[in-house]
Amino acid sequence: MGDPDISKSAELVRPAPARGGYFSRSLSAKLLVLTVLAVLVAEALIFLPLLANFREGWLREKLETAAIAGLATVETVLPDTGSTGAMPQSQQKALLDALGVQLVAIGDAERNRLIARYVSIAPIDRTIMLDETTALASMKDSFGALLFGGSRALRILGSTGDGAFRTEIVLLDSQLRESLLSYARRFFLLSLVIAVVTGLLLWAAINRLMVTPIRRMTEAMIRFGDQPTDPARILVPEERADELGIAERELSAMQAKLSEVMKEQQRLANLGLAVSKINHDMRNILASSQMISDRLATLPDPKVQRMAPMLIKSLDRALHYTQAVLAYGRAAERVPERRRVDLRAIVVDVCDLLALGVQDTGIEFVNAVPEHFEVTVDPEQIHRLLTNLCRNAVQAMMSDDMGGVGVVRRLTVGARHLDALRTQIYVEDTGPGLPKKARDNLFQAFRGSARSGGTGLGLAIAMEIAQAHGGDLRLAATGSTGARFEVEVPRNVRPGDEATP
Repeated sequence: MGDPDISKSAELVRPAPARGGYFSRSLSAKLLVLTVLAVLVAEALIFLPLLANFREGWLREKLETAAIAGLATVETVLPDTGSTGAMPQSQQKALLDALGVQLVAIGDAERNRLIARYVSIAPIDRTIMLDETTALASMKDSFGALLFGGSRALRILGSTGDGAFRTEIVLLDSQLRESLLSYARRFFLLSLVIAVVTGLLLWAAINRLMVTPIRRMTEAMIRFGDQPTDPARILVPEERADELGIAERELSAMQAKLSEVMKEQQRLANLGLAVSKINHDMRNILASSQMISDRLATLPDPKVQRMAPMLIKSLDRALHYTQAVLAYGRAAERVPERRRVDLRAIVVDVCDLLALGVQDTGIEFVNAVPEHFEVTVDPEQIHRLLTNLCRNAVQAMMSDDMGGVGVVRRLTVGARHLDALRTQIYVEDTGPGLPKKARDNLFQAFRGSARSGGTGLGLAIAMEIAQAHGGDLRLAATGSTGARFEVEVPRNVRPGDEATP
């Protein structure tokens, strides 16, 4: 735990800033450009229908104007013949020049009348029936006139007025193309203005509603990354109910949790350094105590003879634990060295180690493991697992929460084979049960302690040993009448099948 790698893991590596220009780094600038482009694309999609509508209106206006002018200037019909008098050629030319066409003819249900025409007109390149032209054909013709028009002679036919007259004109499409070009220039200029104004408005709104909060969260993450253990650098979320508000609250909660984890990691690193120093001196003290206990074993006193082996065994285990005390902080328990062991004998040894059979603790110990019950486990590790679970149970039953005289204090350790593959070992007590805080942080070191001043390491170590054996440890039941922990381990393990921690 004093390893410098732990300190390195706590450091946050900040990525290098992205290279590029302002538009490649600024989200708001990208949004502005994309908005302008999106509006222009939308305007371009509606340009052809609008252009076709403008062309049709221009042509119909030409027909209406030609019809009105022709009817106003034509001579009256001769009553005796029913024919129309011809307009003088000079008057026809003046009318056609004013209208900008080469021919005007008007028809009704009875007859067609040529109102005026040039002496010589250009050959007709295309005839357009306005009343029968489809929208798709109109868009195609409009785009063609815009790009390629200017010298073609067009014959235009269509109804005018209330539909009683059918007017025909012949004209060159140069005026039509100039009008279309003028309309296109005005349209695209207006589209550009609309796109820029819309883009600026959307940019301002998005920048206020989205980009500014995102930038605020980014700056908060950078500040927090510089010193994650400083609570003042945790983001204070705004009161908003949208997705960004949820993101700010989640980020704030994550930063608070990460800050606590970093503090706890630092405390663990400091603890590991302290333990490594204590461990060095503790080995020497235990070695001296072991020598003294060996001499005590030679005394003839019966009580000493009965207690000395237990003392020697406890000291041996203590020396072994001091050799491996840093294993939990560095990584995990060592790989189990599995043996066929008598589980009942191990439980008896745990009972002796906890001194439940040599002094009046007021706790009844029940070894419910069947005779000659064999399991394939690491004997030393399974001894540690049961010792931790039983010690926790004893401490719970010796606490002030147990109540007064007459309360049953019983610790039971049992085992059974669940099936051909699994074995279950359980530790059950009649204590007051685990408090809510301990249940919420169960099997977490320094957080899952059930009593004041505890570290929670016992359950964390027990869980690690169970998992190293390829099994599991769980709290099966807890309440005011006691608690029950269950350990499941593989029943039979063949050589080479050992689980890795």
